[in-house]
Amino acid sequence: MIKTITFNELRKVKDSLPSGSMAKIAEELGLDVETVRSYFGGKKASGEGFHIEPGPDGGLVMLDDTKILEVALRMAWENKSM
Repeated sequence: MIKTITFNELRKVKDSLPSGSMAKIAEELGLDVETVRSYFGGKKASGEGFHIEPGPDGGLVMLDDTKILEVALRMAWENKSM
């Protein structure tokens, strides 16, 4: 199932993460840290499983795989709870 979110919403999730979260997400999911950074709009603005359409709020981001987003949201929630 494809999840659609605005680019600005995706960046807000990233900005709510505690320091070191990119490495923790990568380790938990068995991914490269650069893959996780790219997911949040790092060096690449799109890639496999991540597509951007121009529009308001930075455009729409269609995510084919939401595992990184789900882990990030959990970490942001845990950080907020502390």
